[in-house]
Amino acid sequence: MIYSRSSEYAIRAFVQMASLPPGEYVMVKHIAAEADIPSHFLAKILQDLARDGFLRSSKGPRGGFRLRQPPEEISMLAIVEAIDGAGRYDRCLGGMAECTDRTPCGMHDSWKALRSRIIEYLERTSIADLANSLGEKRRLLARTRRRGNRK
Repeated sequence: MIYSRSSEYAIRAFVQMASLPPGEYVMVKHIAAEADIPSHFLAKILQDLARDGFLRSSKGPRGGFRLRQPPEEISMLAIVEAIDGAGRYDRCLGGMAECTDRTPCGMHDSWKALRSRIIEYLERTSIADLANSLGEKRRLLARTRRRGNRK
């Protein structure tokens, strides 16, 4: 797996928050329902990310969470590293304690190439990129459904 379930849930929540109007907050229960994520689990993840400076939180009836930065400035890698820890991709895929370019395991060279592509993708893909892509897919799906209903 490229990243943990916690990272997946955080990314899905961030994509939803990317579409919020400036200054508005969304409650965890609304994000959880929309993204099909357990609410209690998502609440803990978002609280941790608020403490880490990724989110703003507000209490009260109009409270919830929102992104602290524009979604264009938040990479998937930043979220994954905040949740799963920096260096997640530095560990030996074969489980060896000592695996380097000088003392490689049997999988080192192929994992090194794949690892660099994964990191590059996560680094260059922003939450805005994901939100825009999802929005476009939803528009296409809605258009396809409307055409199907006219037949």
